[in-house]
Amino acid sequence: VQLQASGGGLVQAGGSLRLACAASGRTYAMGWFRQAPGKEREFVAAISWSGGTTYADSAKGRFTISRDNAKNTGYLQMTSLKPEDTAVYYCAASRRLRVQSPEIMREYDYWGQGTLVTVSS
Repeated sequence: VQLQASGGGLVQAGGSLRLACAASGRTYAMGWFRQAPGKEREFVAAISWSGGTTYADSAKGRFTISRDNAKNTGYLQMTSLKPEDTAVYYCAASRRLRVQSPEIMREYDYWGQGTLVTVSS
């Protein structure tokens, strides 16, 4: 399975972006992670096959993860963006129906190439 992330770009603080992650085949749990310059990759949000969601504290109230199982596509709607949200955003997916800890990278089997989000102040 291959993942293709898209939707990144340059946006002003307070603006919104929607990222998409298209999978070439069926996947189960899907997640979004991000990596800012000079920092480690960190968890942002995850969604199970049935639609259950998990968010990092930094994303709660501002980001919404969703998916369209018929299209094998996941989405990350980001609002009220801040300069500290600037990062390369990676989507990830699992081939297992249940994921114990969706905030952990090793739970995922497939990774997209990343899409850059830049938030200007």
